[in-house]
Amino acid sequence: MNLLENMLIEAFRDEYGQAIIDLILGIQVGEFGVPVTIDDQPDLMDIAKFYKGFWLARAEDRVVGTIGLIQFGEHMGALRKMFVDADFRGKNKGIAVALLKRLIEESKVMGIQALYLGTVDAFKAAHRFYEREGFKEIEAAELPADFPRMPIDTKFYQLNL
Repeated sequence: MNLLENMLIEAFRDEYGQAIIDLILGIQVGEFGVPVTIDDQPDLMDIAKFYKGFWLARAEDRVVGTIGLIQFGEHMGALRKMFVDADFRGKNKGIAVALLKRLIEESKVMGIQALYLGTVDAFKAAHRFYEREGFKEIEAAELPADFPRMPIDTKFYQLNL
């Protein structure tokens, strides 16, 4: 079975709010032990307000992946909340690539010329993924002054579009 044939990438809708929270917190806290709560992430309580765009992957009738875009400055975007359920990860599944491609396509339409992201050291596979997809690691000091930095992030990347 080709998973991509049975997967849908779609824009955020309120009806998926709790499923998105459950997926993200399950990965952050349950899988990786990141000390973060829903109270530390007010963006998850009002996705439509915080994000210029937010997309999810659905497969087998459930939310299995997310990715969000915050626009800052005139032509810059911050990639946020990229998470894929452990059972749906891997190059052969293609969900992470499909989510990222959707975000990049939409970013270009919006006139965004560079994407930035912050992540934590524990997400080693995510680091390899971003690097494979063309992101370059940068120092925190190289981030644009108005980049919406999360306090727990320790590793940063940039992709010019």
